Amino acid sequence: MQKIKSLMTRQGLKSPPESLSDFGALENLRVPGKEEFRELREQPSDPQAEQELINSIEQVYFSVDSFDIVKYELEKLPPVLNLQELEEYRDKLKQQQAAVSKKVADLILEKQPAYVKELERVTSLQTGLQLAAVICTNGRRHLNIAKEGFTQASLGLLANQRKRQLLIGLLKSLRTIKTLQRTDVRLSELLEEEDYPGAIQLCLECQKAASTFKHYSCISELNSKLQDTLEQIEEQLDVALSKICKNFDISHYTKVQQAYRLLGKTQTAMDQLHMHFTQAIHNTVFQVVLGYVELCAENTDTKFQKLQYKDLCTHVTPDSYIPCLADLCKALWEVMLSYYRTMEWHEKYDNEDTTSASEGNNMMDTEETNFDRGYVKKKLEHGLTRIWQDVQLKVKTYLLGTDLSIFKYDDFIFVLDIISRLMQVGEEFCGSKSEVLQESIRKQSVNYFKNYHRTRLDELRMFLENETWELCPVKSNFSILQLHEFKFMEQSRSPSVSPSKQPVTTSSKTVTLFEQYCNGGNPFEIQTNHKDEETEDVLASNGYESDEQEKSAYQEYDSDSDVPEELKRDYVDEQTGDAPVKSVSRETLKSRKKSDYSLNKVNAPILTNTTLNVIRLVGKYMQMMNILKPIAFDVIHFMSQLFDYYLYAIYTFFGRNDSLESTGLGLSSSRLRTTLNRIQESLIDLEVSADPPATLTAAEERKEKVPSPHLSHLVVLTSGDTLYGLAERVIATESLVFLAEQFEFLQPHLDAVMPAVKKPFLQQFYSQYVRYANVKKCSNEGRALMQLDFQQFLMKLEKLTDIRPIPDKEFVETYIKAYYLTENDMERWIKEHREYSTKQLTNLVNVCLGSHINKKARQKLLAAIDDIDRPKR
Repeated sequence: MQKIKSLMTRQGLKSPPESLSDFGALENLRVPGKEEFRELREQPSDPQAEQELINSIEQVYFSVDSFDIVKYELEKLPPVLNLQELEEYRDKLKQQQAAVSKKVADLILEKQPAYVKELERVTSLQTGLQLAAVICTNGRRHLNIAKEGFTQASLGLLANQRKRQLLIGLLKSLRTIKTLQRTDVRLSELLEEEDYPGAIQLCLECQKAASTFKHYSCISELNSKLQDTLEQIEEQLDVALSKICKNFDISHYTKVQQAYRLLGKTQTAMDQLHMHFTQAIHNTVFQVVLGYVELCAENTDTKFQKLQYKDLCTHVTPDSYIPCLADLCKALWEVMLSYYRTMEWHEKYDNEDTTSASEGNNMMDTEETNFDRGYVKKKLEHGLTRIWQDVQLKVKTYLLGTDLSIFKYDDFIFVLDIISRLMQVGEEFCGSKSEVLQESIRKQSVNYFKNYHRTRLDELRMFLENETWELCPVKSNFSILQLHEFKFMEQSRSPSVSPSKQPVTTSSKTVTLFEQYCNGGNPFEIQTNHKDEETEDVLASNGYESDEQEKSAYQEYDSDSDVPEELKRDYVDEQTGDAPVKSVSRETLKSRKKSDYSLNKVNAPILTNTTLNVIRLVGKYMQMMNILKPIAFDVIHFMSQLFDYYLYAIYTFFGRNDSLESTGLGLSSSRLRTTLNRIQESLIDLEVSADPPATLTAAEERKEKVPSPHLSHLVVLTSGDTLYGLAERVIATESLVFLAEQFEFLQPHLDAVMPAVKKPFLQQFYSQYVRYANVKKCSNEGRALMQLDFQQFLMKLEKLTDIRPIPDKEFVETYIKAYYLTENDMERWIKEHREYSTKQLTNLVNVCLGSHINKKARQKLLAAIDDIDRPKR
């Protein structure tokens, strides 16, 4: 259609006007007459042919209006003209023109009704415009009348005042917009100063102002920018919140909390904070362990960063194990201290915020504040246990990464020092008993201590067998508290003292570790003042009256061939590296001044080097008890074995009557006989055969026993010249008495180390146990109720004491459950469980009579009990 209109224009034809501006030319528009229309209509009509003719018209005819058709056609003529061809081409152009004209005529006829209607509308519009012109003329006339009635000056003043007010408002708006445009600079400054509340407050105010001027096009873009800035501030605020986990700062945390409060995201902040604390624990322990692993790694090609924490802990070398553990605990302490100070902050400042809110008039704000405060309080209280559990698991994983049995005793004690202090931190942190750490360290401690104790018993046997029972010259004011091993009982609790070296006494006001180190320091600092730097002044100067007396007193040291090499130097155990015996060498004794000390003038304690060795071991054992109270009962048991073995050795060396050997131990005192029988049965290995034990139980029992010691051949008890060893006998007996007195002296300290409920617990436990063992008759239902009663008893007992696990619990439970055993199983059980007395085993068999054991089986079981008891008589 557009092509036809363009072609019509070039042919001198005009299309109907397309806008009202063209209606001025309507008067000059020639409408084709009826004859012209008739000619066009009468022409043969073939629409398809006509359309083909129109389509055959060259495209150039439909180009711009400046196109010259005549020039175009003339330029197309060939140099040599052919009349026939020209006429044919002319006829073609005429046909094309006729087709276009007919098409135009058809379109005109088609649009003629609309054209007539539009012409009528234009005529009506012209009439309306003439009427409007009349109205405007009248309005101008009236305005002239009004202008004459008012002064132009008054209207000018009013107009100027209105314009002034508009300009003032515009200027204020422009200044505000200018300030808004410069807001990003100030926001950056506030963020650099870590003034997050100020930045958020400014951003919120700018957003509010931007909404007021949103009709300005420059503000719409600024509003979007402010929203992005606010999101960026929240991201930086989250990073600032994460910094709290390792280094709590009151002013910094106050700003962060105020910022979150302005955002209305207090609860979200608390959720994020706990997530950051959990992540901080993981990242902290990983980085500490990774640093030591990479520092001590032999293979630098290993990519330790990609290892899991559990696997990474297995690469810590023994040399770096303790420093790494100390740094690990120090780092975790910083995290827990930050959480502790975070709770302190909320307890202080949340109360102040609640008071301030309650003074206001908006009850909705007060309720919302109270709700947020309650949520934060519960979240923080719940987080205590969660964070401590994470800490325990991380430290437990570290402990399990290395076998602690490879460490020397002092190093092992130091590890326990650190773990003990960590458990103390956990108890003060959330009131937890640190079950995870206790169970982990208890297993390793018991195994380590059993091996250590076994080695010490073998060592004690060796020294007893090489002891010449000469007097060890100590000062008259000698006290075991002067020994290094007992220093921990006198040293005051201070930041520089490790847990094992702190006193067991408590002051009236207990200061927690968090209160003590709240403003600086760390309870896990490794101290360098080891025992080697501490001196012991317990040995007296050697003041014998003559060289002959000195030579006689120490003649055993003159024979190098008779003294084992182990006694010519301080004994060092190859497994643990301990030097438990501070033996007095010949050169040391001879170097003493003669005038300083005289055995005839000073009433000094009578003891030997071996006695001193046992006392030192007791001190080490008490250190173990003080550090790890859950194994205190095991340690006391091992400690008693030291005394038992020493007592047994003194008796076998000096108290046995060879003429009464056939009657057993040859004792007239039944109490002493019972005691020595007990020691011999439980501690002494009387089997000299090298054949392996028949059963596993027998092997375990034999492993815990020690061969009986033999008196040194240097000690002569059969010579009348030495009064049959009277001096040695007196020194040995007095040393035993002295050792017993030291155990009595340590009893209050043992009671202080053990929980206060130890004694009533043992009385209750014994009475409960005796009641079970003395039952005359019992049924299956009654035995089940007995088990239930015992469980209830244990539950109540656990509330009274911190001891875990309850000692001898399995001892009672096993006895109660033995009731259900069949005849054959019970006979085997009786033979394997010799820890029960004859009376207890007999009563168990009698109780089962009539329920599932007949009289014949009863007689068989009682006979088995009698066979077991016969060697004890």
